Amino acid sequence: MNALPPADPADPLASFAALRTPEGTALLDELRDHDPARELATATRLRRTHPAALVSAALGQARLRQRAVAKFGAADAYRMFFTPDGVEQATRTSVATYRAERFAELGVHSVADLCCGIGGDAIALARAGISVLAVDRDPLTAEVARANAAALGLQDLVEVRCADVTEVDTSPYDAVFADPARRGGRGRIFDPEAYSPPLSWATAAALKTPRAALKIAPGVPHEAIGPHAEAEWISDGGDVKEAVLWFGDGFRAGSFRATLLPSRATLAAASPLPAPPVGPVGRYLYEPDGAVIRAHLVAAVVEECGGRLIDETIAYVTSDTPYDSDHATRYEITDQLPFNLKKLRGLLRERQVGVLTVKKRGSAVEPEELRRKMKLQGRQAATVFLTRVAGAPTMLVGQPSKRS
Repeated sequence: MNALPPADPADPLASFAALRTPEGTALLDELRDHDPARELATATRLRRTHPAALVSAALGQARLRQRAVAKFGAADAYRMFFTPDGVEQATRTSVATYRAERFAELGVHSVADLCCGIGGDAIALARAGISVLAVDRDPLTAEVARANAAALGLQDLVEVRCADVTEVDTSPYDAVFADPARRGGRGRIFDPEAYSPPLSWATAAALKTPRAALKIAPGVPHEAIGPHAEAEWISDGGDVKEAVLWFGDGFRAGSFRATLLPSRATLAAASPLPAPPVGPVGRYLYEPDGAVIRAHLVAAVVEECGGRLIDETIAYVTSDTPYDSDHATRYEITDQLPFNLKKLRGLLRERQVGVLTVKKRGSAVEPEELRRKMKLQGRQAATVFLTRVAGAPTMLVGQPSKRS
C-alpha cells in the first residue's frame, strides 16, 4: 500500500496528484485495457489492495483515456491525463497539428495559448518547434495541461499558467491562439458573445498581436466574423471539426477558406461568389465536403467542375461530364424518380440491391426509416439521394464514381 495520503474525492487536485504517484501510475497502467462493462468487479478487486478513492480516480481516468484515443491516438492518449470537459472540448490532433504548422510556416516562434484546456493545442504547437505559454483559469485543468506537457517530453517548450486570460500580457509573443469555452451548464453555446471569454474580446485581443488564430464553432454565423479575419473551416475525414479565424500578416482578411484533412486540399475565395447556375440533373452528382458548405464555397465547386446546382437551395452539384474534385465526392447517377417509396422499392428489388447508402438534403425522411421500408435483398450496392430538384421532392439513385 502506498504510504502517501489517499486521493480525496472532494479535492480534485489531490485526487489528480494521487494519480501521478508510483501507485497511481501502476494502477493506470493496469487499467489500460480494462473492460468498462466489468468495472464493478474490477473496482471490487482493486480496492482490496488500494485506497477506494484512488481506485475511483484511476477508473475515471482510464475511461477518459479510452475516449481520448479517437482524438489523440493511443500512443499519446495512454500517457496523457484528461478531465471530462477536456476530452469533450480538446482539438483532434490532426487539426491541431495542421494549425500549428500554419503558424510555423509563417515563422512564428512563440504563441500565447489562451484557454488552453488540457493542452492539446499547446502540445501540437510545441511539436512544431514553437514555445508556448498555455493559460487556463481552472486550477485542475492547468495542472492537467502541465502534466501532459511533461508526459510527452515537451515541458521545456510549454509553460503553463493558471490565470484569467483577460489579464495576460501577450505582447512578448509572436502570436496568440484562443479557444474560448463554448459550453455552459446547459450544453453548447451558439451565441459567440456568450463564449467565455466573448468572441468580441478574443477578436480585440487578436488584433493587438502580429498574428492570431481564434477557434470557434463551425456553425458560427458569417456575419459574426467581421472584416479583419480570414475564416477557415476544417474537416477531417469528411467531418467538419471547427472553424478558425486567422488575423495578421500572412492571412487574407475578408476571405473564406475550406480545408480538408488529411489531404489538406484547400478551397478559398476572397469575396462572396456570384450565385451559381441551376439546371437539370446530369450524369454526375457532386457532394461537396461539409467544410466547403460551411464556408459558403459551393459555388466554387460548381465553377471548377463546369456544372450547376440541382436546386438553388440544395448543396448538390451536377455535371454531364466527370470532373475529379478534391473538394467533393462524385457519384454517377443512374435513375431520377419523383419521391415515391413504392417506386424506389421496386427499382431496388429489380436491381437486387441489398446494401443501400442513404443521403439526404432538403428531405425530412430519416435514412434508417427508409432502409427499413425498402426490405432490401440482394448482393448489389447503391446510393440514394433524398433531395429536391427545381423545388420538387426527388430521389436520385447511383453509386460512387472512381476518380480518373
